[in-house]
Amino acid sequence: MKVKPVSLDIPNTVYILFGMCKIYEYKKATKQLKKLPIEILMKYEKWKDIVVISGLGGLKLIKGFNDESLSGEWEGYRSSRLSMQDSVVYKIENGQFYVKVFRMTDHDYRMS
Repeated sequence: MKVKPVSLDIPNTVYILFGMCKIYEYKKATKQLKKLPIEILMKYEKWKDIVVISGLGGLKLIKGFNDESLSGEWEGYRSSRLSMQDSVVYKIENGQFYVKVFRMTDHDYRMS
């Protein structure tokens, strides 16, 4: 059974921090964030700080995030671990460091 790719609609929330990077959160990610425990939300906020200040290189230096590129139907996307069960899946587009957070997941990598 083929899964349809996620449509990257207009983001719900835009964070611009220090003018170095933009982080877009899509509506679905925003809803999922509200359901997460406070410890995971705090780690997600740290993740955003690292992305803005240090970019992808900063994420790779912190082994706890286990930042990695994805393959298969998710080729072109990346994943960072927030806990044993929760990850943030994102994409960097157009050679510029604009990070679009569109999905929080408990390792359910279906493109729905």
